[in-house]
Amino acid sequence: MSYLDRYERLLAKDPAQAVQAVAHWIGAEWRPFFAELREARPVLATPAFTLVTRFADVIEVLSREKVFTVRLYGEPMEAVLGGPYMLTQDATPLHWAERGLTQAVLPAHDVPRVRELAGRYADEALDMALPAGRIDAVEGLARYVLLRICGDYLGVPGPDPATLSEWSRASMHDIIRNLPRDPNVHATACAAGSALRAHVSELIAERRRTPGEDALSRLVSLVPPASLGFDELRLMVNGAGLPLGLVENAAQSIVQIIRHLLGREDGVREEAIAAARAGEPFDGYAWEALRFAPFNPLIFRFCERDHRLASGTLIKAGTPVFACTSSAGMDEEAVADPADFRTDRPDFVRLHFGYGPHDCVGKHVGVAVIPEVVRRVLRRPGVALLPGEPIDFDGGPFPRRFPISLGAS
Repeated sequence: MSYLDRYERLLAKDPAQAVQAVAHWIGAEWRPFFAELREARPVLATPAFTLVTRFADVIEVLSREKVFTVRLYGEPMEAVLGGPYMLTQDATPLHWAERGLTQAVLPAHDVPRVRELAGRYADEALDMALPAGRIDAVEGLARYVLLRICGDYLGVPGPDPATLSEWSRASMHDIIRNLPRDPNVHATACAAGSALRAHVSELIAERRRTPGEDALSRLVSLVPPASLGFDELRLMVNGAGLPLGLVENAAQSIVQIIRHLLGREDGVREEAIAAARAGEPFDGYAWEALRFAPFNPLIFRFCERDHRLASGTLIKAGTPVFACTSSAGMDEEAVADPADFRTDRPDFVRLHFGYGPHDCVGKHVGVAVIPEVVRRVLRRPGVALLPGEPIDFDGGPFPRRFPISLGAS
């Protein structure tokens, strides 16, 4: 029985169960589920949300910021950061001014520096784990690297790595994975945000006394005049926003890529390992693996007014809309031979960093860190998956544990 047949039967009996089934298929069976939707019903309106699955429609949703807004991110993110933030604003002066400021302190020309840091810390983590013959790719590798980049490059170290890690995890759980609005998740995020803001305020005072070469120091030195509405609150909000998104999104991406590349049995694994060890172009292997194993299958928006997509479907005002970026990356109408693993695909078919006015403002950091950490792993002799060791989410929204083998000690 097809997904749509099962959905229609559940919908007739119990709409809530139908919505739960769709949510399960998105999480556990996204490739066949989305393939059926692209073919038979590319825009699926459920009682709780609407799914948009074709590439062109996904791009349209992510491009029309005044129609499909980021309203759903607003309350949880502003509660964490203590005020409005560029990522909670659509086409406002605050959004454009502070997005530009963030891009200025996270410039593309920093990619070599960030890549060098990522490689250094990845090798450090791998060397420490080598005597044991295995490493936890979540805590021992990905988060180890990313938390140090938060300190060295972003200029926002935690009081200690474990504390910053928990602040990040709690905040992002509420911001991007708590659409049911569980009050306990929200309360935990608010407490984490309060502690993060207090810590960042202390760091700002330190950077004023002793500036460095990190993003927070740049932000402090580039603060616009008060006449542009940038006061101490704006400085603190933007400073606290720097690490949000990096640790969770990049860590899960690194883990998903490692799992996918090491798990392939069609020659891709051997090609990727050879490229990593020979110093050949490697990044395409990472981004293509992430197309097959995305860290997040969709981006959500809120439809502010009735809108008819260019493909013809009307989306009603007040509808949460899921722009299914993972489905778009497999759309035969936009992606050549989507079932094939190809490292030479153009960037536009890979929506890992979003699209449009709210694409990832820190993507240059991710572009440097994610493939470099994976490359350092694949350079290690004996690296392999451990039998019976899947990525363990421990009931939460982000990976908690994923041990891999580094060969005999």
